[in-house]
Amino acid sequence: MLKNLFFATALLSLLDLNSFAQSQPQPAPLYPKTVGYLSFILPMFTGNKDKITNDFSGGVNEFAIGFPVGINVLYSEHFGFSYEITPTIQASPGTTKTSKILFDPGPMFRFSHGFTIITRLAFETTGRYGFTPVFNEVYARTKVANYFVAFSLPARFGNSELPTLGLNLQIGLIFN
Repeated sequence: MLKNLFFATALLSLLDLNSFAQSQPQPAPLYPKTVGYLSFILPMFTGNKDKITNDFSGGVNEFAIGFPVGINVLYSEHFGFSYEITPTIQASPGTTKTSKILFDPGPMFRFSHGFTIITRLAFETTGRYGFTPVFNEVYARTKVANYFVAFSLPARFGNSELPTLGLNLQIGLIFN
């Protein structure tokens, strides 16, 4: 019972709906500033010169999902650097496994209204490497967290495989 009360209180503090309306002016943030974030990422499409596949082609029994966690070091209102680690879980009939871990650091170019472009390098434990441009938008702000949605275009090379280009959807929250 006490555990459920604690969980409900924590969830309500993350979803503090009263803080969506910002009636009081906020003080200017001091830089550099470090913030952490959690999210999940769904690969939508991946293609090479021969074919394009989508993550849902195997139906509900076969899919991949990643869980990016990271730290953003903000150097100014318009620039920062992001360090992200993403374990990916691959599910197929009868089995699930961590298929890879991705480390993808990169500079952040921050624009007004919560829009950010992140140009990431990419290093996978599968031996693949490349880069990932990310287009990120904060869509809701609270005192505790900012909620975001992002689309990324991962380009991967290496491992004697054909180069690939993909499209991913990422949803998450940045802790203030």
